Amino acid sequence: MGLPLVSWAAKLRYPVVTPRPQFVFPRDHGAHPDYRIEWWYVTGWLAGPIGFQITFFRARPQEQSDNPSRFNPRQILLAHAAIADPKRGRLIHEERAARAGFALAHAETERTGVWIDDWRLVLEGDKYHSQIAAREFDLDLTFFASDKPLLQGEAGFSRKGHRPEEASYYYSQPHLQVLGSVNGARIDGAAWLDHEWSSAYLAPEAAGWDWTGINLFDGGSLTAFRMRGKTGGVHYAPPGVSFEPLRLWKSPRTAVQYPVEMRVRARGTDLVLKPLMDDQELDARASSATIYWEGAVRAFEGKSEIGRGYLELTGYWRPMSL
Repeated sequence: MGLPLVSWAAKLRYPVVTPRPQFVFPRDHGAHPDYRIEWWYVTGWLAGPIGFQITFFRARPQEQSDNPSRFNPRQILLAHAAIADPKRGRLIHEERAARAGFALAHAETERTGVWIDDWRLVLEGDKYHSQIAAREFDLDLTFFASDKPLLQGEAGFSRKGHRPEEASYYYSQPHLQVLGSVNGARIDGAAWLDHEWSSAYLAPEAAGWDWTGINLFDGGSLTAFRMRGKTGGVHYAPPGVSFEPLRLWKSPRTAVQYPVEMRVRARGTDLVLKPLMDDQELDARASSATIYWEGAVRAFEGKSEIGRGYLELTGYWRPMSL
């Protein structure tokens, strides 16, 4: 019978995100498995109007065993998908989670190629293709990129806190043209993709973040975020960025209150964000152990609608833990 395998777990030392990154594409569209956490995040508006989001997460557990078994979870993959259809009145969403391996879940390193079972997001040339087969909806969407990636922060180095290591590598691809189908019906629209990876994204003093990405009708784009403190107020925000809650909505399921209408100021722009519908709460306790609000919003300058995008509100249920 032989001796049983003995495995020792040790805490990993993750690589640190540092200034002046040198991105190399298409390689940096792919996974960076040495880092603690990474995500590919696609949000957008489809004809209807309908909002949608597709997110794949990759996480590297801190405690790693030397056990050579393929069941040893060296990489964990999670996925969230949702549609916001005012005709339904609430967010419809589903989630997946799996350890990488066995051809059931994987994140490629040379391009965006991430999947869990029959959920996938793959980059082929200048086109992303995603298929999501959920219980209440089916998405088959292609996203066409026309411009080079937009490097966020300082040339792709995005500070998230006051300590040197509290940062991410971060780029976006706004104004993606969308063609495909929802539940078999042909549809088109516009989307936004974020790709971000880090080893120390959230400072221990931070409860969560407010983030928005807006495709402006004039061809421009706006990204803004702030990290909120556990004791209240703002823990960190880039210079010149502010969020002012204008209206709260209380979830009838969780009793959590979210500022679903916001005034956002960034880079000399002053916008009011109004939700496509209030009930866009995503309960992801089955996969990533959190609840947050992630919704399609319209952007107004005065009384004029000048763009559309998404607003993400985390840490209102309880402090986030990544």
